[in-house]
Amino acid sequence: MFRLGLIVNPLAGVGGSVALKGSDGDETARKALELGAEPKANLRTLQALEVLKGLDLKMVTYPAEMGEQVAREAGFEPEVVGEIVSGSTTEADTEKAARDLVEHGVDLILFAGGDGTARNICNSLNDSFPVLGIPAGVKIHSGVYAVTPKAAGEIVAMLVKGELVTLGDQEVRDIDEDAFRAGAVRAKYYGELQVPQEHRYLQHVKNGAKESEELVLDDIAADFVEGMEDDVRYIMGSGTTVQAIMDELGLGNTLLGVDVIENGEVIAADCTADQLLELTDGVEAKLVITVIGGQGHIIGRGNQQLSPTLLTRLGKDNMIVVATKTKLHELEGRPLIVDSGDTQVNKMLAGVIPVRTGYHDSVLYRVADL
Repeated sequence: MFRLGLIVNPLAGVGGSVALKGSDGDETARKALELGAEPKANLRTLQALEVLKGLDLKMVTYPAEMGEQVAREAGFEPEVVGEIVSGSTTEADTEKAARDLVEHGVDLILFAGGDGTARNICNSLNDSFPVLGIPAGVKIHSGVYAVTPKAAGEIVAMLVKGELVTLGDQEVRDIDEDAFRAGAVRAKYYGELQVPQEHRYLQHVKNGAKESEELVLDDIAADFVEGMEDDVRYIMGSGTTVQAIMDELGLGNTLLGVDVIENGEVIAADCTADQLLELTDGVEAKLVITVIGGQGHIIGRGNQQLSPTLLTRLGKDNMIVVATKTKLHELEGRPLIVDSGDTQVNKMLAGVIPVRTGYHDSVLYRVADL
């Protein structure tokens, strides 16, 4: 019988919806909760475990919010090992959990978190033990994560069923959150972990390079500005392509946050999820987003402020995707990915969408429901 180890970082991603751009550190997590953020790691883990129902596996996990709760909610009867102080878990708990699960003979560790959690796992294990991440953090630069929670479940299901899945090394990367909040991306390599290599479902390492095609960005920006409508609120997502539009408008921009503009002015900067819902209540609004280079995500990586409620309110027709053709070519035919945290919203946004790639130039590109 396949023995699956499960670790949940209960505070992973808690800073995303309130625009804190990360969750590392006790102070950041405390501030996020004070601002009304709701932990999502258990929900995202549940989405992965739903795929595994009915399969011949034994789950081994840590107590309470570090795995036991969500395992039981998903209908499993897990073997629970280790001890924690519920409500006060730390990075040290994650690292010890990884070591304990290996000692209890699991075949693979499935863990929910972000880049900080991947670092903790990397600190505890050698690079020959197989692991797989459920993406639950604000920032996901590491290649050890599946593209969505459901995709993580699909990979594990293949292993449990005995299907041939290649194992290979993937990089663990993390960024300086303080620099990230100040608008700078400084990713650092921390090591490698062995991960099941199912390329439909496994995330590629984030490409953190600055877009160099300045003329193309200018063309995209000019095309967008030309078509802007009066009295429409535009929710401007993060990234350099969206920044080019803001530069064309002569407006300040939160590079790694979400701003709202209307009639040529910024009416709100670096918004939280609740602020975006308030600003779009009863008014015409459109969402402007871009593609994460090398990964293909348009929702769910660094823009958790774009909540399922907001995406449902706006609808697919009011979502404007902008990207250079270079970014699309880098995907090598892989689809764009929506990881909203809500399976129905993911399905709503799946299919083929237009991507604006230049001045009066668009292409149709597929969005996957993974």
